[in-house]
Amino acid sequence: MSLPTSSLSKKITLRSSDDEIFEVDEEVLLECQTIKHMIDDGCANSIIPLPNVTGRIMVKVIEYCKRHLEVAEDKDEIFPIDGHQALKDWDTEFVKEVKKDHTVLFGLIMAANYLDMKNLMDLLCKSVANFN
Repeated sequence: MSLPTSSLSKKITLRSSDDEIFEVDEEVLLECQTIKHMIDDGCANSIIPLPNVTGRIMVKVIEYCKRHLEVAEDKDEIFPIDGHQALKDWDTEFVKEVKKDHTVLFGLIMAANYLDMKNLMDLLCKSVANFN
């Protein structure tokens, strides 16, 4: 599955545990510290296997990363407080959607841990702690 990305940045190819292929702009994946370290170490010249992340979960990870990158890039055009609130609102909706399916929620927590995504991990764990 290939997600739309800009044509200017380097593409990173990922393979999920269920053999789905994702081509993603490098900048989108920089929030994933595990992948960032692989890129920094020169290990991203071929397909990066993600044995602990399914395709279904990777779609959500990429969605999260893209949205956070968009807000970071738009901070010059949006007042920082508005951008922060818009992102907080988006995160709330993202979690609300994810909590509908416990398999996805816990799959995302596992992926956030494996990919070393502190912000996503904090967001998801907070949502589990406040589970109603």
